[in-house]
Amino acid sequence: MDIKKNISEIRSSIPDGVKLVAVSKFHPAETVQKAYDAGQRIFGESRVQEIAAKQTMLPADIEWHFIGTLQKNKVKYIAPFISMIQSVDSIKLLQEIDRQAEKCNRKIRVLIEVHIAEEESKHGFSPDECAELFTNKIQENYPNIQVCGLMGMATFTDNSEQVAREFAKLQSLFVKIKSKPEIDKFMFTELSMGMSDDYKIAVEKGSTIVRIGTAIFGTRKKTFAN
Repeated sequence: MDIKKNISEIRSSIPDGVKLVAVSKFHPAETVQKAYDAGQRIFGESRVQEIAAKQTMLPADIEWHFIGTLQKNKVKYIAPFISMIQSVDSIKLLQEIDRQAEKCNRKIRVLIEVHIAEEESKHGFSPDECAELFTNKIQENYPNIQVCGLMGMATFTDNSEQVAREFAKLQSLFVKIKSKPEIDKFMFTELSMGMSDDYKIAVEKGSTIVRIGTAIFGTRKKTFAN
């Protein structure tokens, strides 16, 4: 697996300004280092134990994004260093992130996860719940958090038209929320959509962040517990 070549090819296929998150979960620190040496600086993980371990072993200027389901009782382990939590899927999780961020005397950037797929296994607020969340002065209620945008995952399917519809639905919600007068338009800028199989469709539908693992690192083998 030529990680440097893969990163270069992906970067050349996405517009300037779209951030590439290299999803490094289940890959050892040595493999992550190869991507770092190729110029990659943003990495995504979905297991608390794994990201906490890698953070101590790898360069300090890495921007770590948490992209998986996050249990409230584990927020404290990543709060001191996490750059962004992309997978905020409940009010209770928002409250806990805010509390732990205050303890660390820092603001934590987050994305609100929206359930746009037909698959019930996916997590997140419904589009209506998400819209309602932003009517309640979200930034004032959680002063130690910066809500930077939305995240969503499309249905795992070969039906590209369905994937495009789901991404378009999230993009429409993003635009609607951003247009609200109470929203800080300089802060609310990120729409995280698209993975290895569908990132090109996501970019066409307005994604500003793509989360790509397999196309960079190859197939993962689970080596860490959560």
